[in-house]
Amino acid sequence: MLEIDRTIGVLWDMDGVITDSGETHYTSWREALDQNGIPFSREFFQKTFGMNNRGFLSLLLNRDATEQEVETIAGLKEELFRQEIKGNLKPLPGVTDWLQRFAQSGVRQAVASSAPQKNIDAIIDDLGLRNMFTILVSGSELSGKPDPATFLLAAKLLGVTPADCLVIEDATVGVEAAQLGGMKCVAVCTTHPREELQNADIVVDGLEDLTTEDLESLFQS
Repeated sequence: MLEIDRTIGVLWDMDGVITDSGETHYTSWREALDQNGIPFSREFFQKTFGMNNRGFLSLLLNRDATEQEVETIAGLKEELFRQEIKGNLKPLPGVTDWLQRFAQSGVRQAVASSAPQKNIDAIIDDLGLRNMFTILVSGSELSGKPDPATFLLAAKLLGVTPADCLVIEDATVGVEAAQLGGMKCVAVCTTHPREELQNADIVVDGLEDLTTEDLESLFQS
């Protein structure tokens, strides 16, 4: 049990934090972009992992992506992605344990992801984790990370102030978004090396390495 003297909220990023879906995202983007004749590299994917589809496409195209491009190209990518993940995902080490610990401690929990809502629903339901979360928040139609809009909306819906929220992230843009939102942040080194995540309050190789003492110290400081 966590010994924290106030109600806190935990905002979970999803891809790369709750489950390792990165390779499926990469192959789905590659197929969708190939079908539309758009060059794409793994290096670009790794640098932009964590951004929403509009931000990803705009950066890739070096201009603002049109509504039609987002709908057609990203729409195809997400259809391919949802087909591929069925029955093929599992929670990353430490995730289920911490979800249960937070729930037992009265912590309010949300998924706060840049992914489309259909993806969030599909992944969380496929993992059997929906009952662990108060809300599932998609930032696909909001300003993308590092803008904190997704995290701020999740905090508002949970009824917790940003200062009393903990973000769990794996991406540099997500860590920056947590900071800009005035939130604490634990970064896990699943998709980015430790040195790129040093701006987080706590950096761990995986959630199995996170301790109760780490979090209690974070919210008492």
